[in-house]
Amino acid sequence: MAISLGAISATAFAEEAAKSPNVSISETITHVEQALAEVNKSDFSAAVLHLKLARLSSERITGNEAVVKQANASVVQAQIQSKFGDVQKSADELNKALVLYKTL
Repeated sequence: MAISLGAISATAFAEEAAKSPNVSISETITHVEQALAEVNKSDFSAAVLHLKLARLSSERITGNEAVVKQANASVVQAQIQSKFGDVQKSADELNKALVLYKTL
């Protein structure tokens, strides 16, 4: 019984850690960096996938709502530019988003 309680506690702790804003920030930054790499290779379909995942993970970021909102706006603009096939504008927006997310 003690072993099962320990396992449940460890699982609950791991789930809470995964929901942490710091984990969400790191996850969001990773997706934006991967999207930037794909944009630079002109692989827009893979970039759009990472941008969608970045937007989803950014929803779990708490605090600094103004910065998060501004970074998300850059991600959306990068997504739009990716759909137009504009590498430079998309990369510029992703770099803006990265700077903002990294300030969190």
